[in-house]
Amino acid sequence: MSEPPGAAVSLAEAPPTADTPSKPLSAQRVQPLRRPGRWIVTAVVLVLVAQILHGLVTNPFYQWDRFRYWFLRPTVLDGLLVTLEVAALSAVLGLLGGILLALARLSGSPVLRAVSWTYTWLFRSVPLIVVLIFLYNFSALYRTLSLGVPFGPAFVTFDESRLATDMTIAVIGLSLNEAAYAAEVVRGGILSVDQGQHEAAAALGLSKGYQFRRIVFPQALRSITPNYVNQLIGLVKSTSLVFYVSLLDLFGAVQSMGSTYPGDVVPLLMVATVWYLILTSAVSVVQFYVERYYARGATRTLPPTPLQKARAGLADLRARLSREAAV
Repeated sequence: MSEPPGAAVSLAEAPPTADTPSKPLSAQRVQPLRRPGRWIVTAVVLVLVAQILHGLVTNPFYQWDRFRYWFLRPTVLDGLLVTLEVAALSAVLGLLGGILLALARLSGSPVLRAVSWTYTWLFRSVPLIVVLIFLYNFSALYRTLSLGVPFGPAFVTFDESRLATDMTIAVIGLSLNEAAYAAEVVRGGILSVDQGQHEAAAALGLSKGYQFRRIVFPQALRSITPNYVNQLIGLVKSTSLVFYVSLLDLFGAVQSMGSTYPGDVVPLLMVATVWYLILTSAVSVVQFYVERYYARGATRTLPPTPLQKARAGLADLRARLSREAAV
């Protein structure tokens, strides 16, 4: 059957329809999805943040000139060093105590399990300030401490009041409290290791100690370390309570100066607030890199660092500007 003249039209000469775009796909511009609600919420948040910052800067109640005067004063810096020393010692001793408590909780001995559970239950139930005050007045209950045979002769005896300095009381109190929480962090990390790892190590005939040191604990650190670093943030803030056992840490120095200069109470509190923000931010940075380090092998791609995010943002901005210029 013959076609009428002019019926045969090539595809290149056919007029564009809904199914045949007028431009090649490579030349078409993808329109982003409009999200008006997101832009409205963003604008409201920016306005609120701007108002808060404006109030902080312009409100004379904060006395920012006095804040600058006190921020780097030797008294404040000495208190800051005490805070760092107490936090560092308590973090190390608390972690060591937490490891021992976690191993006791996971052991086959019912006595060790009971003692570990009781310790964790007790120190997680009692407020830290009560522990510190109790230790501060411990010499009133036991004037002398001794080591020897129970219900028998004592081999070594020493005066508790001379041994327990303010620094010692603060470190012991924070370490005892921190060990209870660290024990649960460590125990959870050990339990997070796949049971097949334990079975494979046992099948190789490895000793229990070697299994724990070389197989179980290194894998448990992936879960333990980030969680414990997060716990350190709470520890840094908890050091402010050692002021109540007569140790002049950062908060204690600020409180002491506030009593001497009552007109500078607000700027002194702002000084302590900013220093605590700096300390906790530094711990948060350490936490990010520790989590990133132990994420190796668990994720296909490591989370980008802030510098990598900034570089990626600049590259994306340049690409957008180049596309706009080409259009």
